[in-house]
Amino acid sequence: MYGDLGTKLVQHAKRTQSLAYLPPYQREIVQAVTREVRDLDKDVARILEQLEQARAAAEGEEGGIPPSSFNPADDPATACALLVDHLSMRRNKRCLLAYHRIRAEKIEEMCWNGLDPLEHQQRQREIESGNNNSEDHGTPRTDRMPLSNAHYNSSLTPVEEEYFRQYNEMLMAYKGHWTDVDLTGSLDPPKELYIDVRVLKDAGEIQTEYG
Repeated sequence: MYGDLGTKLVQHAKRTQSLAYLPPYQREIVQAVTREVRDLDKDVARILEQLEQARAAAEGEEGGIPPSSFNPADDPATACALLVDHLSMRRNKRCLLAYHRIRAEKIEEMCWNGLDPLEHQQRQREIESGNNNSEDHGTPRTDRMPLSNAHYNSSLTPVEEEYFRQYNEMLMAYKGHWTDVDLTGSLDPPKELYIDVRVLKDAGEIQTEYG
């Protein structure tokens, strides 16, 4: 059914928001959604071509009629088919944009936090692997395959790796103008209670914990 693959992408994007690391890129699903959009576009072109041929035959010409606007009231079945295909393509496009935007935001968040997506993901998986081993009461599992560096690299596409590198370089250049300001600090105000301090003796310049 149209839209099922796009729904899977949205579910993966929602799951990505709750993870501390970036999960592997769903290449197969993305390619399948892209193929579905192309098939829908071909279907729309086929319907329009048949419509033009029918109109040309009705007027006794062979495709030489000038293009005119399509009136849905004249052929509601064709109008419904075109509408369904068009809405399906738009929905798939929105799902693709949402999925890639969530991944881009996750990469940007890691850049601001000073984390490398590949290294951070490797640490997370090592922690998860250690938790699984502890659940087995110390008994080694022979059916577990060791995670290789190639498996870590598969989480980011080459385009995402290049985006991470360029965004990180841009962020470093941006921070270089304000070396005395912590731009990675939280935007939420601190929740600690404030107290009033009355200076009794000049102690010079004092740097508190929060600046």
